[in-house]
Amino acid sequence: MSGLDVAALRARFPSLSSGIAHFDGPGGTQTPAEVGEAIARTLTGPLSNRGDDLVSETNAEEAIAGFRSALADLLGARPEGIVYGRSATQITYDIARTLAKGWGPGDDVVLSELDHDSNVRPWVQVAKAVGATVRWLPLDPATGDLDLSGIDGVVTGRTRLVALTAASNLLGTQPQVARVAEAADDVGALVYVDGVHHTAHASVDVAALGADFYVCSPYKFFGPHCAALAADPELLASLHPDKLLPSTDAVPERFELGTLPYELMAGATAAVDVIAGIAPEGGSRPERLVRAHELVHEHETRLRRRVEEDLAELGDRVTLHSVAQRRTPTLFFTFADQDAARAKRFLGERDVLAPAGTFYAYETFRALDLPVDLGMRVGLAPYTDDSDVDRLLAGLTDFLA
Repeated sequence: MSGLDVAALRARFPSLSSGIAHFDGPGGTQTPAEVGEAIARTLTGPLSNRGDDLVSETNAEEAIAGFRSALADLLGARPEGIVYGRSATQITYDIARTLAKGWGPGDDVVLSELDHDSNVRPWVQVAKAVGATVRWLPLDPATGDLDLSGIDGVVTGRTRLVALTAASNLLGTQPQVARVAEAADDVGALVYVDGVHHTAHASVDVAALGADFYVCSPYKFFGPHCAALAADPELLASLHPDKLLPSTDAVPERFELGTLPYELMAGATAAVDVIAGIAPEGGSRPERLVRAHELVHEHETRLRRRVEEDLAELGDRVTLHSVAQRRTPTLFFTFADQDAARAKRFLGERDVLAPAGTFYAYETFRALDLPVDLGMRVGLAPYTDDSDVDRLLAGLTDFLA
């Protein structure tokens, strides 16, 4: 298989002509022209509320159907189990409130110290509201991965749900989700997987992960600012969220409150097609998505190793915290005697964007025992090239000189 044609891919992103070297992909990637065009084409219509009589109505229906089909292909799920959401945080709050209606004292919710707060705080808050107990899968700071040695004492017969990330947005760590899901399944607990960071860098098979719910955000993989949840339609049918009386009770629509933003759904569909287009022609969209992610993984891993090798040459002036065996091309490091925010500004003056902060990974930061805003995150994306990495590494070397 030939390698990723990075130059051809970069040509699809108008924003890259700015000259900025973007290492902020974990917070949101740049957007291809095709995605913007799909949004504009849908929004400028003809477009109206859903129906099957006029073209403006069928355009809305087609945008919804296209979104569910594309995200299902991307996630290895069924279209009728794809729920649209404004953000992963919003979806998680909605599902948490709905599930918690059946919880009470004596029930446990298991969370991880590796997660973004959007897959922590909603569960902590609903557990408190109903009197359930929160238990934790701990982070091992030495490995940057979850310590699952005591999982049988954490996931027990009292556990109603385990919430876990498929990849840390801070460290890039990809924990053993399937192992955790197996432990949850053994005691009849549900598994809610935050795939926001993972989906941007790996092929997804929701069933293979053992996820009952899997949430992701298209703006992390070339799309517009929105989110999607994948779940078994039969499971969704068993849940009854709060909604308006006249609104449909059909699945998945019962979870989608208000009129849907058809243009954003069309943009997300276009983003999936851009990813599929990375692969050589031939085969179904799901097959091409798998091949595309193989090419992307090879490219991003090579660049990640370049960055890691150069950081190692900086000695004890830089500490790399992204050291797990399985991880995305996202690196988090701290400086021995420098402020990361200052490093961000220094690089920014060179049109290199590498952000600093906690990135909402509050529990991870606490487990690592790090002061707030001490670290810098470098995230590689499919459109990152060697010249971007050259500029990043030169900038860090000069900053520490």
